[in-house]
Amino acid sequence: MATNIITREGHDKLKAELDHLWRVYRPEITQKVSWAASLGDRSENADYQYNKKLLREIDRRVRYLRKRLEDVKVVDYSPEQEGRVFFGAWVEVENDEGQVMKFRIVGHDEIYGRNDYISIDSPMARALLKKQRDDEVVVKIPDGEATWYVNQITYQP
Repeated sequence: MATNIITREGHDKLKAELDHLWRVYRPEITQKVSWAASLGDRSENADYQYNKKLLREIDRRVRYLRKRLEDVKVVDYSPEQEGRVFFGAWVEVENDEGQVMKFRIVGHDEIYGRNDYISIDSPMARALLKKQRDDEVVVKIPDGEATWYVNQITYQP
């Protein structure tokens, strides 16, 4: 089950996407559907069929975004978080082989299209919560366990 929290930046991004879809993209596609419908036989009109399908996809995404924005809780940075790993933290970890990873812990709606974000629901994020710099973190993975060390924790206020 996904945790229903999101960063302020993620919330603003979802709102911007919803606004763009509803105010810009949907009216544009609706106009194309109307134009294609005016040409006559809709059963063999590829423009009509394609844009009608696109309109359904836009409507589906708009419904999802509206519901999602109602359900999520925005979690802002708090000065009390300093020094420990919490939601919204940028964390740098290193393993015994010297492999270094740097990522931000965010809500699951924010990870798409980003290689440097991980979901709060991921095993790595769950293992890191409340840890401090130089702490050892044991993460459960399919092959067993992996050990990581916290090098750095930063927040974007």
